[in-house]
Amino acid sequence: RKKMDRLLLLIICQCTINSVKTHSVSKPNIVLLMADDLGIGDLGCYGNRTLRTPNIDRLAVEGVTLTQHIAASPLCTPSRAAFLTGRYPIRSGMAAFSRVGVFLFSASSGGLPSEEITFSKLLKQKGYATALIGKWHLGMNCESSNDFCHHPHSHGFDYFYGLPVTNFRDCKPGQGSVFLKGVQKALLIPIQITGVALVSLAIVQYLGLFKVPFQALGYFLLIITIALVVLIFFFYHFRHLNCFLMRDHQIIQQPLSYENLTQRLTKEAMQFIGRNIDAPFLLVLSYLHVHTALYASENFKGKSKHGLYGDAVEEMDWSVGQVLDMLEKHNLSDKTLVYFTSDQGAHVEEISSAGEVHGGYNGIYKGGKSTNWEGGIRVPGLLRWPGVVQASAYIDEPTSNMDIFPTIVKLADAPLPSDRIIDGHDLLPLLQGKVTRSKHEFLFHYCNAYLNAVRWHPENSESVWKVFFFTPNFSPEDSNGCYDSHVCFCHGGFITRHDPPLLFDLSRDPEEKVPLTPETESRFYEILRVVYQAVDNHTRSLHAVPNQLSWDNLLWKPWLQLCCSSLFQSCYCDYESGGSPLEVHSG
Repeated sequence: RKKMDRLLLLIICQCTINSVKTHSVSKPNIVLLMADDLGIGDLGCYGNRTLRTPNIDRLAVEGVTLTQHIAASPLCTPSRAAFLTGRYPIRSGMAAFSRVGVFLFSASSGGLPSEEITFSKLLKQKGYATALIGKWHLGMNCESSNDFCHHPHSHGFDYFYGLPVTNFRDCKPGQGSVFLKGVQKALLIPIQITGVALVSLAIVQYLGLFKVPFQALGYFLLIITIALVVLIFFFYHFRHLNCFLMRDHQIIQQPLSYENLTQRLTKEAMQFIGRNIDAPFLLVLSYLHVHTALYASENFKGKSKHGLYGDAVEEMDWSVGQVLDMLEKHNLSDKTLVYFTSDQGAHVEEISSAGEVHGGYNGIYKGGKSTNWEGGIRVPGLLRWPGVVQASAYIDEPTSNMDIFPTIVKLADAPLPSDRIIDGHDLLPLLQGKVTRSKHEFLFHYCNAYLNAVRWHPENSESVWKVFFFTPNFSPEDSNGCYDSHVCFCHGGFITRHDPPLLFDLSRDPEEKVPLTPETESRFYEILRVVYQAVDNHTRSLHAVPNQLSWDNLLWKPWLQLCCSSLFQSCYCDYESGGSPLEVHSG
């Protein structure tokens, strides 16, 4: 009888333990921390010995470090679209066929389509409170300045506090311009042609060889004058028109002030957590650090060993610590999955006008932002969830920032969409040590809308093959980036095509130094055959969708301009230091 009682008690205890464990991995809080342009070599947990990042390193000690974590794109806009949807950006139209691969203006009409399903939409449906704090960069309006079709609210976020576009050098006086050189190059030839045409017409008119109607000439000059006036007005007021802070649908600071900006973003994140301690929440804290223009508050300025860039990294690390402490304060650490990453690799070409390095460090990896060399796409991947995810574990399997989508959707007990392809895979079995192999046999690396490279990790093999169909032309040639153009481009004279493609084995050559040949790799043509078949299967899975980054969708449209006063008042307001924010006005 006593034996039966003990056995029954043991069964009840075991059932209770299993029930608690099952409950603990169901509907946790989700905190997703995303840096901007951070190099994998900038963090202590990835080998940096001079920058101080104790709070981010703490995530590695208490969780899992992914050492082959891959961004779905080496540029901000497409990478973030893939992150939110779990799909390659080519599937949502968030990959450009033109040279420009990201949104540059707040009054562009392109953006993440409303038909796309984001993890925030699915978690909101499951009762999660959802917030995005920081950088958005996925569009704002479609047809009017207040339709907010691409706004975070339209993609499942209850609360938004941050920048609709991104942090530009143009946003901070004295930091130079990312546009000036490009605009000068683009306008030089048209201005020369216009000048020659006008002089030629004047000569022909003077000699009486051809009579040009003065009315037609007047219209032509009027159009040229109006175009130049609009262009000069736009770039003169660029900071006011594109660098502003919003809370939900309202502009609260235009132009943006960098004073204590990280502290403000951090405070908003902590307050959101504080408001939702009794219900599940999703917090995406999307840092402006360390995209240029670089900035740091007085408490961090001049404190690092790597100038302003290092100061910015260390200030971001402080912010991560504040968020972790807030979770600890409310006993939420064991109920919260925390993820830290960067949207792509460091922007190695970033040099200030004074010659100071303003780009990060990609460790041993080649290239950087805008390229599919490992330095552009291999990013930090840290996940912590005490008691559920392994602690102090390293996983060297190929994973993607697209994997966050199915991972957290499953944790929220939401079904994955069945009407579309989801390219990410659930990470939890890998993080818990239940499996040792990634589900990603192939990963496809796009440069804008052009398939640039393919990664293949065969079953029962340690090799990770990487095949390049084309590579960017670095300038200068012996450098590690495209310094002459500030970023690398994806087509035409900016690239070199390879036939046969370049082949690397990243397990033996992670620095991508020595391409393999049929002489040095006996399986060379067999590997290419398998990769070509994978490309064919992948290409057949793609469907035509509207291009959100077409020139028409990229260009500035005055009627879509958000402005807290009016264009004639230079779109100026500051309600961060007190007062009530106004509803936005159209230009």
